[in-house]
Amino acid sequence: MAGDFSGCTARKKNRAQSIEYNPAKLDSNGENSKQQTNPLTTRSGLRVYKIVILGDGGVGKSAVTLQFVSHSFLDYHDPTIEDSYQQQAVIDGEAALLDILDTAGQVEFTAMRDQYMRCGEGFIICYSVTDRHSFQEASEYRKLIARVRLTEDIPLVLIANKLDLQSQRKVSTEEGRNLAKQFGCPFYETSAALRHYIDEAFFSLVREIRRKEDSRVLDNGSSSEKLHSRRRSRWWRLRSIFALVFRRRRNLNGNINGV
Repeated sequence: MAGDFSGCTARKKNRAQSIEYNPAKLDSNGENSKQQTNPLTTRSGLRVYKIVILGDGGVGKSAVTLQFVSHSFLDYHDPTIEDSYQQQAVIDGEAALLDILDTAGQVEFTAMRDQYMRCGEGFIICYSVTDRHSFQEASEYRKLIARVRLTEDIPLVLIANKLDLQSQRKVSTEEGRNLAKQFGCPFYETSAALRHYIDEAFFSLVREIRRKEDSRVLDNGSSSEKLHSRRRSRWWRLRSIFALVFRRRRNLNGNINGV
């Protein structure tokens, strides 16, 4: 979109809701560090964090995202709505705009998977505690990101959703922690239905992005900013493609329903 979000209906639905994060609250690792960021990507004066949510179908990726941006839980998610959202938050005293891409249920986006993995700055890999296969697939998503990005140093958070369904649990907390340790990333067990640890997961990812970004700036100087600029441009173009696909699907569904 080259900085223009026209055609992005999700942004209109979720108008700049703001979350104030209390830095006195500890994350799941008991840490409470304040990170400084290099504002390379901004919109209306806010640093934009480009976040991609990955995971098997049915694990609750869309439910987690909707809880974060609108504080609501939907039992049924319509896969034809535009799955891209923006949310303002103040994290460790620093304002941020989270630009979140959720491609759940969209077959058309499989061909674009490498593109949004290249463009995203941080990733949330989600599995369900009630689905062991989704837990096993989490490692495959991690490998895929590393293959596309050609690096293991990737801002990442692992979340185990559907914590509220304890009677159906198939994956233990310890297994999730061990996998996160292999990934070298924070880990949260979440419940989109009860809104448990939803904000914490997204805020933790922003911290990971800031920390790794600061490290790259120190190591590479201006070369890091040039790389970031190229990824930013690709991200807006990719968002435009997503908006176009959704508009076409809505028009097609409208025509079918009108017959």
